[in-house]
Amino acid sequence: MAKTSSSADQLITHILKGIEEVKGQDVNILDLRELDNTVCDYFIICNGTSNTQVNAIVNSIQKTVSKDLKDKPWHVEGTDNAEWVLIDYVNVVVHVFQKHIREYYDIEGLWGDAKVTAVPMN
Repeated sequence: MAKTSSSADQLITHILKGIEEVKGQDVNILDLRELDNTVCDYFIICNGTSNTQVNAIVNSIQKTVSKDLKDKPWHVEGTDNAEWVLIDYVNVVVHVFQKHIREYYDIEGLWGDAKVTAVPMN
């Protein structure tokens, strides 16, 4: 069964909460729903300052989503070197980068037609 938009909104809210708890930086949400041939509905992109912080962000997201929504990612990869970790919740895919890796791959540029929402973090 496909997740509804409201469950995606709820998932995004809890992912952002997990990012904010460990001070993730430069958070953007890319809405891919209007684009053809996309693998999911949303990308959430953020970065940390070190591999330790990247792993902390990833762990915080997973813990928050698991505790609040009883949901687990379908797939997680990149935790070994923690330069770019991908957390796949099927309709929402989270990319947690170290800053220099994020700049190099420029996901926002690759998906330039997507609607981008910058999320202010406290």
